Amino acid sequence: MIRTSLSLLIFCLAFISCTDSSAPEFTRIEASAVFRDSISIRAIAAVNDSTVWFAANNGKIGVVEGQVPKLATVSYQDSLLAFRSIAKTSDAVFVLSIANPAVLYKIGLEGTNPTFIEDVYTETHPKVFYDAMAFWDDQNGIAMGDPTDGCLSVILTTDGGNSWNKVPCDRLPETAEGEAAFAASNTNIAVYGDTAWLVSGGKRARVFKTTDRGNSWEVYETPIVEGQAMTGIYSVSFLDANNGIIFGGNWEAKTENGGNKAVTTDGGKTWKLISDQAGPGYRSCVRYVPNTKGKGIVAVGIPGVSYSNDGGDSWIDLTEESYYNIQFVNDTTAFASGYGKIDKLVFK
Repeated sequence: MIRTSLSLLIFCLAFISCTDSSAPEFTRIEASAVFRDSISIRAIAAVNDSTVWFAANNGKIGVVEGQVPKLATVSYQDSLLAFRSIAKTSDAVFVLSIANPAVLYKIGLEGTNPTFIEDVYTETHPKVFYDAMAFWDDQNGIAMGDPTDGCLSVILTTDGGNSWNKVPCDRLPETAEGEAAFAASNTNIAVYGDTAWLVSGGKRARVFKTTDRGNSWEVYETPIVEGQAMTGIYSVSFLDANNGIIFGGNWEAKTENGGNKAVTTDGGKTWKLISDQAGPGYRSCVRYVPNTKGKGIVAVGIPGVSYSNDGGDSWIDLTEESYYNIQFVNDTTAFASGYGKIDKLVFK
């Protein structure tokens, strides 16, 4: 009886070890067109495997159910806005424009049907440029952008997005001259629990962290390539409070794959390069594949979709199709957006 139990225990441990060692060995992607238009779509928010919201340039925002779009064109003082940030709560969608003025809109929802749209925050400044937005929960949200006065621009809401307030620079770490962020995929922000991580690029490539929803901040160095206008961190993703990944590179030298991807196991305090001088070069968005315990990672950009099933140590290219952003709805299905398109991707 003891021998049988011990054998069973050894078998169970071996089985767990094998199943936890890696993610699925995806070798291809099945892509189907969801939406087509002559606009640049960098921000998406998936609802389920058939519904996705998006925000784009030329003032275009909308939701696609199946392949049926509901679209709106938003202008501010007769100018069409360019949107690269989007976030969804249970009863609203928020979109935030780049450049001057920055305008943040709240879209009320009943299911997926918009009920109203109102501007809830406006900022006017020659240097204003917001890059990304996320919510911790239905009441508390954050958006970040380039510096206007010696620190990253960070705005917060605590009332479900009805009002937003900018964090003063005396509560934020100073930015270096030429340090900013990239509005490439709405993934300059990652949130988990009460924590948020913001990433920068340009002259410096660093990670800014708050553990109390924006009240206090620390900043940490990374080994990601920096020093030029288009170098740095373009995207961040966290699996939990400790384990995360940053991805980027040099947009002007997209094939260079050194110093463009790193991971942390201590919540972002220290970072270690992975697959350095190997794997994909520049990518604008990185995501963990759900239910793979951090082993499955997908990075998209120009050109291509790259996949790792071992936590980033090795990579394969699944397609050369270019995308700005990807968002998973389950462990095999995602929406991806790019210039003129939103596709549904099934990983096989």
